Amino acid sequence: MKPILNIAAYLFVSLDELIELRAKMLDECHCRHIKGTILLTGEGINLFLAGEEIELRGFIDWLRRDSRFHALVTKDSWSETQPFQKMLIKLKNEIIRMNHPMIRPEQGRANFISPKKLQEWLDRGTDDLGRPVVMLDTRNAFEVDYGTFNHALHFNINKFTEFPQAITAHKEALMDKTIVSFCTGGIRCEKSGLYMREIGMEHSYQLEGGILKYFEEVGSAHYTGTCFVFDEREALESNLDSIPEEHSIRQKIKSCDRVRT
Repeated sequence: MKPILNIAAYLFVSLDELIELRAKMLDECHCRHIKGTILLTGEGINLFLAGEEIELRGFIDWLRRDSRFHALVTKDSWSETQPFQKMLIKLKNEIIRMNHPMIRPEQGRANFISPKKLQEWLDRGTDDLGRPVVMLDTRNAFEVDYGTFNHALHFNINKFTEFPQAITAHKEALMDKTIVSFCTGGIRCEKSGLYMREIGMEHSYQLEGGILKYFEEVGSAHYTGTCFVFDEREALESNLDSIPEEHSIRQKIKSCDRVRT
């Protein structure tokens, strides 16, 4: 059996005629036997797809022929089986809901740092100016439980809309630090980075490509655990392999439920 290619990608770009665009994408995915989820919004696209390599790369090439998606960058990983059961394309108001309409990544990005440069900072404990570096996990609490950067700060939030209030409450305590926000693939940090700049946190950055890109370029340095992903693989190791079944938190919860019933 051929291995399955898994692709995650997002791009903040102004889009219109979403209904027509959705129909074209859905037809293209179905004819290529691709499964997964695509979110389409006026502010851009977010996708998690899986399929045979030649078909999935063909779809990405097809997508990039539209000039609006030319800059789309993918994060690739592999699995032995198809991690999705169907193909869904959803129309949303935001790629990732924050409820702050003035935060518009499609009009300009926040400052970012590459995985290699971040490793350099973490090895040293300071940025290039000698300022202490604080890693800020913008993900939900249950995602943090799977793994995170060592000594990372997180706010135990249940949804991303809670992040603005949480970071504002900690703003003064963090003003003398350099903040590097991170999430799974970088999409939440596109907005968290802009929001922190908006409230005056000038020494803040986002990790380019998120945890998955860090795993790809650096590995597990300064990171403990796995990275939760939103498909049937559940979480990925630092080598981007799926976690073994015996390490599955979902399976442990299901086992406990069976015992209780």
